[in-house]
Amino acid sequence: MRLLVLGGTSFIGRHLVDAALVHGHEVILFHRGRTNPGLFPQAEHRYGDRSTGDYTSLANGRWDATVDVSGYLPRHVDQALTALSDRQGHYVFVSSVAAYDADALRRDEDSPLWPPPGPDTEAITPATYGPSKAAAERQVQRHCAPEGWSVVRPTYVVGPHDPTDRFTYWARAVAHGGTVAVAWPQEPVQIIDVRDLADFLLTLAATRRSGSFDAVGPSLPLAEMLREIADPARPVTLVDVGGQALDEEGVVLPLIDGDPANRALLTRPGARAFAAGLHTRSPRETARATAEWDRERGSPPLAAGPTPAQHAALLTRATPG
Repeated sequence: MRLLVLGGTSFIGRHLVDAALVHGHEVILFHRGRTNPGLFPQAEHRYGDRSTGDYTSLANGRWDATVDVSGYLPRHVDQALTALSDRQGHYVFVSSVAAYDADALRRDEDSPLWPPPGPDTEAITPATYGPSKAAAERQVQRHCAPEGWSVVRPTYVVGPHDPTDRFTYWARAVAHGGTVAVAWPQEPVQIIDVRDLADFLLTLAATRRSGSFDAVGPSLPLAEMLREIADPARPVTLVDVGGQALDEEGVVLPLIDGDPANRALLTRPGARAFAAGLHTRSPRETARATAEWDRERGSPPLAAGPTPAQHAALLTRATPG
């Protein structure tokens, strides 16, 4: 398969390209050349910039499939598909469960999406992310034939090379056992290993399976997930410090916020995706791989979660339950 990847050197795309090359596909990457520019010398690289609408390098060529891992605004998709001019093959777009209208949410992938954001919306914020992804999905359907596209809506994507460190924070927090500060321990957390997502994207591209798919792993209460990913030889004691303590310390615990409106977004069954070939590994497997990558990069300060000093301050506010 001749595969075009819009993105491909950061996180989801990085694992997708890894999987595609292992399976012997011909891979062409379209990116700015700024993030990990030395990756994948065996692939073809074409350079451009979605922020400015520069797709000049894609003026020539035809592909069996295109996977779009870097479309955050509707104009990204509109401009890319206009530039590709029906040469994209089967178009696989990575969206998010955040595209669903939380006020009208159902359990299946036909649940209503958010209405479009304002016409001039360019900033991606918590308020605009979901509506922007929903509007981008509509551009996919507007440009592509009815059977010529797949939309994949993951929950939290985690694993090695995750720049957000949201799951990495928890993998590191429980690695040595001991006492760990939590809040809302019974609220659901639903993740998907980036390697499982990458394999599924490649499956959709190769099989040309059309439609919308929730790409999800197991949905577990936070406390259960943390006990599963902890080392059995190093027991963990979870201390519920409560949301007020977080506010007073000015910190955020990753993957969890106690908002009841998010429960339905983090308990997606993903039946359609599993029927189409999605396979997921356990959170423990994901935690092991994430911890190994974290050690290899030198365990730097994390981009998410409390600092050690903030964590210690949180623990003074409650006793183990």
